[in-house]
Amino acid sequence: MSNACSHRQIFLSLCFLFCFTFPCYVKSDELQILLTLKSALNKSSTDVLDSWAATGSVCSFNGITCDAGGSVKEIELSNQKLTGVLPLDSICQLQSLDKLSMGHNSLYGAITEDLNNCSKLRYLDLGNNPFSGPFPDISALSELQYLYLNGSGFSGRFPWKSLENMNNLTVLSLGDNPFDRTPFPDQIVKLKKLNWLYLANCSIEGKIPPAIGDLTELKDLELQLNYLSGDIPSEIGKLRKLWQLELYTNELTGKLPAGLRNLTSLEYFDASSNYLEGDISEVKYLTNLVSLQLFENRFNGGVPPELGEFKKLVNLSLYTNMLTGPLPQKLGSWADFDYIDVSENLLTGPIPPDMCKKGTMRGLLMLQNRFTGEIPTTYASCATMKRFRVSNNSLSGIVPAGIWGLPQVEIIDIAYNRFEGPITSDIKNAKEIGILSAEFNRLSGELAKEISGATSLVKIELNDNQMSGEIPDGIGELKALSSLKLQNNMFSGPIPDSLGSCASISDINMANNSLSGKIPSSLGSLPTLNSLDLSRNELSGRIPESLSFLRLNLFDLSYNRLTGPVPQSLAVEAYNGSLAGNPGLCSSTFKSFKQCPPDSGMSKHVRTLIVCLAVGAIMLASLGCILYLRRKEKDHNRSLKEESWDVKSFHVLTFTEDDILDSIKQENLIGKGGAGNVYKVMLSNGVELAVKHIWNTDSHGRWKSRSSTPILGRRSGKEKEFDAEVQTLSSIRHVNVVKLYCSITSEDSSLLVYEYLPNGSLWDRLHSSRKMELDWDT
Repeated sequence: MSNACSHRQIFLSLCFLFCFTFPCYVKSDELQILLTLKSALNKSSTDVLDSWAATGSVCSFNGITCDAGGSVKEIELSNQKLTGVLPLDSICQLQSLDKLSMGHNSLYGAITEDLNNCSKLRYLDLGNNPFSGPFPDISALSELQYLYLNGSGFSGRFPWKSLENMNNLTVLSLGDNPFDRTPFPDQIVKLKKLNWLYLANCSIEGKIPPAIGDLTELKDLELQLNYLSGDIPSEIGKLRKLWQLELYTNELTGKLPAGLRNLTSLEYFDASSNYLEGDISEVKYLTNLVSLQLFENRFNGGVPPELGEFKKLVNLSLYTNMLTGPLPQKLGSWADFDYIDVSENLLTGPIPPDMCKKGTMRGLLMLQNRFTGEIPTTYASCATMKRFRVSNNSLSGIVPAGIWGLPQVEIIDIAYNRFEGPITSDIKNAKEIGILSAEFNRLSGELAKEISGATSLVKIELNDNQMSGEIPDGIGELKALSSLKLQNNMFSGPIPDSLGSCASISDINMANNSLSGKIPSSLGSLPTLNSLDLSRNELSGRIPESLSFLRLNLFDLSYNRLTGPVPQSLAVEAYNGSLAGNPGLCSSTFKSFKQCPPDSGMSKHVRTLIVCLAVGAIMLASLGCILYLRRKEKDHNRSLKEESWDVKSFHVLTFTEDDILDSIKQENLIGKGGAGNVYKVMLSNGVELAVKHIWNTDSHGRWKSRSSTPILGRRSGKEKEFDAEVQTLSSIRHVNVVKLYCSITSEDSSLLVYEYLPNGSLWDRLHSSRKMELDWDT
């Protein structure tokens, strides 16, 4: 009996000891698991894991929540700048873990099937990480309520069948992953507790199933950016709790379903960029709308008048449809209205006056319609306006003065209307304006000199108006200006010399005005000028020699009062018509012009100076020849191959440096220029190359002597031309631009190796006597 009691006491003691020590073993294991996780994320740029120490309690670690028994229940480390590979084989040994939140980090690698061991998870967030590979089957996670995998780089076929047993799922976010294309999954419409479904941009195709109407708890349904087709099912009207419906950028057809009117809780509706048609009358019942986006469809009919009574509406985009009739005049007058874009429709009537009533509007875009009437004066005080675009309508009247000076406006586009009056001095307040487009109106008066204060201007398009007076000299202060179009007005006086300070300008058109005086020579210093049209004015004097430095696609000085000789570089056939109508011009090249006298108007003193300079030049040339011959005799044994060359390739090369250097000889010479010679090189494999040999000279045109100074420290003169050509051509990859294979540089000279093109340059085709028919439309 005593032995039995003794054994019983020993057994009870062991049980007590086990029950007392078991939690310690569990906690020790959990500590090791978390330390393993910390080690896997040790490259993270964050201090969030600093509290995870081997001597600490896991329940005190940042991001860790324990249950009543002291076991790890939640890991919340989302948006913590973590990087590394998740050790799921270790994490899923945490027996009580029901929340794993690692979203919005930089975690990478694959998600393994070890995730199935986290069978008690109710919340899983791996979204917005750069993972890779397919996502595994997770059928074991049947208790999940929240699943976030959006934007995480998963690919391949998603295991939709994994969702079949997740009957408690309320949030499913799988969008923005490049999955394989698949029809709308049947498993989705069986998840009756879903209130948030995000399947945007994850390759869903086919029709939206009518059974979508069974998900009556849905508040957010986002199916945008997929390949969905067919009609929007009328059953969608059963989703009476829906707050947001996003269907944009699919291939949906048909009309807005009749059941749509039942979605009276809907605040955000976007079905833009589809092929929907019919009227939009269904939206008149959606009185809680905050944002309505139906642009780029085929809708017709009118805009429901009820939209003018919507108390929450702040965004309305209906552009590129076929809508007709007027806009509700109370539109946007109730809430903090943000923007409207109804461009490219057939809308008529006046502009609603009170869309900026609350002072929050940023965009008014109503271009390409048939609106009439004046611009409401209320918009002149809309200080938040950034884009004001009403071009291509039938609007009229005087533009309210304050419109020109809106402090945050970036675009004022009122072109192709019937506006009158001046551009006022208020323009000086428009510090952010980049584009001023008011062409084809009836604007009059002078161009306000205060326009120089609008220093962000990039484009000024005021052509085809009735503006007069002088072009303000302050135009030169607009350093960002790239396009100035003032043609077909009544401007007079001189062209401001300050225009030559607009270093970014590429397009100047002042044709058909009454401008007078000389053409400013400063225009010849504009580095990016591509088009210059000063035709049909009253300009006089000589054509500045500085214009010879420009390479223009469009050049027109015709029908002015210009006199004197045409600069030689402009006396090419392509510019012949560009100088017509100037009887005072003379040229020895154009037969249509009178011949210039031999002295070309030079005085006796100038001719004497030229003769002296010519004699001096001959003497210097003779001296130079003597010195050159002596040096040639001294250095006759020196060849190009003795130089130290630096090769920089821009394509895969099939030739060597020696192949090029061996071909630089007289019999291969095919062209000469001021900077050097051009040689044709035939490689052993039959490939033909063109090699441009540029000599490096100092500021006096002398050969540079050898020294130990690094090449890059001596770039000047012709070498700057070489650097510019290399920088430009090496960055271009275009079928119609000659290919630069490599550059080869030494101390005394530089080589550019191109593909060989036998028919010369485009300049030769256009301007020389070797014209030939081009094989594209000109």
